[in-house]
Amino acid sequence: MTPSSPSLPVVIVGAGPAGMATALALHKVGHPVHLLERYREARPAGNILNLWPPPIKALREMGVDTTDLGAPCHTTFRGVRGNIRADVRIPDEVVREYGGGFIGLLRPELYRRMLAAMPAGVLQTNVEVASVEDRGDRVRVSLGDGSVIDAGVLVGADGIDSMIRTQLWGPSERREHKLHIIGGYTFADVPGVERGEVVLTHDRSVQGTYSSIRDDGRDGIQWWVLEAWDPAVAPPEDLKAHALRLAGRFPGPLSGLVAATDPAHFQRWPIRDRKPLAQWSKGRVTLAGDAAHATSPYAAYGAGMSIGDGYTLAQELTDVDLSDTASVTAALARYDGRRISHTTSQVQQAYVLGKVFHHAPAPLRPLRDLILDRTPMLQKQVGEMSPAEIVAQLEEMGAGLASR
Repeated sequence: MTPSSPSLPVVIVGAGPAGMATALALHKVGHPVHLLERYREARPAGNILNLWPPPIKALREMGVDTTDLGAPCHTTFRGVRGNIRADVRIPDEVVREYGGGFIGLLRPELYRRMLAAMPAGVLQTNVEVASVEDRGDRVRVSLGDGSVIDAGVLVGADGIDSMIRTQLWGPSERREHKLHIIGGYTFADVPGVERGEVVLTHDRSVQGTYSSIRDDGRDGIQWWVLEAWDPAVAPPEDLKAHALRLAGRFPGPLSGLVAATDPAHFQRWPIRDRKPLAQWSKGRVTLAGDAAHATSPYAAYGAGMSIGDGYTLAQELTDVDLSDTASVTAALARYDGRRISHTTSQVQQAYVLGKVFHHAPAPLRPLRDLILDRTPMLQKQVGEMSPAEIVAQLEEMGAGLASR
């Protein structure tokens, strides 16, 4: 049945990648949408970003211009001597179709592209959601200014500290990984850089990585260093000096990249998530993005999975009459069924990788590194499983979104 109740829009709380993707995808399949953002603009949290082919496919289907969105890269995990521990080889046909296996870009560019595709009137900024109430036949969304919106579906895309998640499933503690990242980007020409590559290197306790990026027609490099860090300890006062000390542990151009980076282009973030939920949806309310599956950057897939959430939800709500409660709840149950297993696997794998590389007891690190250097374990776990998962996701996404 074609959606027939414009008085019952989908309301989405939060205009990050998950919220914007959900709004774009639902608009394409014919549902009226209100995308509510509490800040005065949809603004990125941070700068460096990577996308794999599934979110590129989803963005295209939503009407986002993905032409020259980022730099296509090939990914390897390396030991500190430069030896290859895992080679992530995406099938050639996938690379050709989606402009690369791993796309390096800056987060503001993704926001610009998604906002450029957003229909007029969908995004509403400076809007605070005070409360939500599922009344069975609709969801009453009460705003901070005293006004209300009645929605056919409410999507909580309001981040790791999601109010919607807490209301649905109760409070849950953040899971501290006791890690932090310092990262940045530069357009300087630094000697020794391998263009078109993600060079992801580990020594005994620190990760040092860089990859190509493309931003508004410019070619550059993003980089990051990752180490164990107690969240109770204050962050380093001088991020650049601290990053330079860590980068000096690695061969190649990493130190030069850090040195060439403008202090304004540095960022630091502690790594944390929440334990995955067994169910996202309840009644007419569901979750997307970090509200559902906050993910360590070790997955390099947090934003990509968020975009996939919006795409999948729109597929399941295509031709669903939002006034029909049974049809809505069935669609949201299908959405859960398609997304939870995949995202939970990525969240947990990222958590485990952080433990293996940064929290192994010191006496065991030489044995760990011997195994990683001399056996195909990481190749099988990352180099082969990741491409297989990407191909499976592309197939599961189906033909696309049906325009209405």
